[in-house]
Amino acid sequence: MTIRFLLAATVALAAAGGAPQPASPAFTAPPATAIHVPEFATAPRAAWQADDPADSLYRAGREALNRGDYRAAARTFARIAEQYPGSAYAGDALYWEAYAHYSIGETGELRAALRALDAQKARFPKAATRGDADALAVRVRGALARAGDNAAAQSVAEAATQGQPCARGNGDERDDERVAALNALLQMNADQAMPILKQVLARRDACSANLREKALFLVSQKRTPETENILLDAVRNDPDEDVRRKAVFWLGQVNTDRAASALESMLASNTTSEELREQAVFALMQQSGDRGSRAVRVIAQDASAPTGLREKAVFWLGQKRSPENAAFLRDLFSRLSATRSEKDDEVAQKILFSLSQMRGEGNDRWLMTIAADPKYSVEVRKQAIFSAGQAGVSSADLIGLYDKVSGDEVKGQLIWVLSSQNETAATDKLIEIAKHDPNVEMRKKAIFWLGQSRDPRVKQLLLDIINGR
Repeated sequence: MTIRFLLAATVALAAAGGAPQPASPAFTAPPATAIHVPEFATAPRAAWQADDPADSLYRAGREALNRGDYRAAARTFARIAEQYPGSAYAGDALYWEAYAHYSIGETGELRAALRALDAQKARFPKAATRGDADALAVRVRGALARAGDNAAAQSVAEAATQGQPCARGNGDERDDERVAALNALLQMNADQAMPILKQVLARRDACSANLREKALFLVSQKRTPETENILLDAVRNDPDEDVRRKAVFWLGQVNTDRAASALESMLASNTTSEELREQAVFALMQQSGDRGSRAVRVIAQDASAPTGLREKAVFWLGQKRSPENAAFLRDLFSRLSATRSEKDDEVAQKILFSLSQMRGEGNDRWLMTIAADPKYSVEVRKQAIFSAGQAGVSSADLIGLYDKVSGDEVKGQLIWVLSSQNETAATDKLIEIAKHDPNVEMRKKAIFWLGQSRDPRVKQLLLDIINGR
């Protein structure tokens, strides 16, 4: 028994514990745009100035607010600012008065809320709740706009579209206010909201790109005869790549023939950036029916298309389980494997992984035939073995394959996949390999992966190997 073999057993014995699972290639869907709405305080902090003349009023107002008696809370907080303007509580009391009015929700109460917030801004610009007050004011105006208040609607529009020096990505409070205004548009009817959203999307300064992304989300939620035109215009004309990419994503959520046709044209165009074409692949696969899959199949087999784009097409076809997609991918694999080109080989390996994600459709058995066939490259066969394990092939089938194939790399891949099975039969086979395989390298691999197992038999096996038994 060689020293290297004993060292392998010693290292494995020291490592005996948890068994890591083989890592899957990381493919993720592009995230949906979500509007982060600036939050505002909804619960007053505990009283903090016991010797303040307004302390008892503040406590009473806080108690009324916490139990949901908003009218009593509004009256009580209003008294603080009126009777004790020099109090440490006065500035925040105006905010909590406004919040109580807003919580009642009636039109008159909403207007009273704005008056309280305006008073706080004018009289107490350094109040602790000033930042909360700006966000609350936009929310109040949005509620008034939904109730038909044109002045409030105009204010929301101005807040959403107002330009300012570039401060993108720095958490600027003014930007937060515009985002809150955009969120208010989501609550308004389409006739009111769409003209404002179009104004936002018409901007071309770099600072407004983040707002334009959020406006696209809102457009996609307002299904009108203009929705597709607005999204298409953003795809074609917005100067920011990220904004165009989001427009493609939301176009995919508009499940119409016109949207599908636009996405198909984008995918087929060599003048469209690869990033946008990849986004179009995802968007098309969200379409109902088989139309999107048919367009994506065309690009998957297009030898002139970028390899990365074809790989994305293969991946998303595998995510949409259907007999048609399974048959197409298996046939495409056969055609690509016949060319023997390096680029086609890369796509072929992605097909193996993609089929492993599509359970059923006979893919597990098909993967095993690829793994066993020596006419394919070692890398392709190794990918097929890994994919077969991911597809749920039984330990018995993997064990049978180990006894049939030759080649250290293929056998080593089988040992690794067997180690991830967490089945008694798989562990039995690894123990057998560790003890009796004529190839010392395979014995060492089996020992290493057994060292990751919690099977109680493994520790004794490793001790036996170390002690020469």
